[in-house]
Amino acid sequence: MKNLYLVFFGIVSLTIFSCKNNSKESKLEDATVENIASETKTYEIAKAEAEFNDPKVEAIFEVYLQVEAALVNTDASKTAAESAKLEALLKEVNASGVTQSVVSVMASSDDINVQRENFEDLSNGIETILKGALKSGTLYKQYCPMAFNNKGAYWISSSEEILNPYFGDKMLKCGRVDSEVK
Repeated sequence: MKNLYLVFFGIVSLTIFSCKNNSKESKLEDATVENIASETKTYEIAKAEAEFNDPKVEAIFEVYLQVEAALVNTDASKTAAESAKLEALLKEVNASGVTQSVVSVMASSDDINVQRENFEDLSNGIETILKGALKSGTLYKQYCPMAFNNKGAYWISSSEEILNPYFGDKMLKCGRVDSEVK
């Protein structure tokens, strides 16, 4: 009977000790996960080093770059917020109906995939607005051949560096400079 009490006491002690160690390990795992989450890299798009003929077009392009940066960083809420700003600016210059429609969809969506699908048409509209709008400097029309199941898609960038808005950090450098916008 005395041996039975010793065995029981040993099992209870072992269980308590094991649980105490597991909570320490769990706290360590939680801290590690928090550190990894806080180390997420944020990518910034270079400010355009170009002079524009029209300050409204310059403002549109600067906000377009913010939309692009939000997509690169896979941030749906930031993409929506910047798209809403861009929507207001595009109304001021009477942008095409398609351009206004796609930016409106981007502004009202919280789905990064929907926003990325509409970004291609937005980029086409911005390219049209930029034709003849530069006083000096160069912008870059970039292309990702793998976007949308290898259909490919374009966007306009302020630098030659590729930061892919269609894939974000999954394939950040996927793409090439297709042409220069002057």
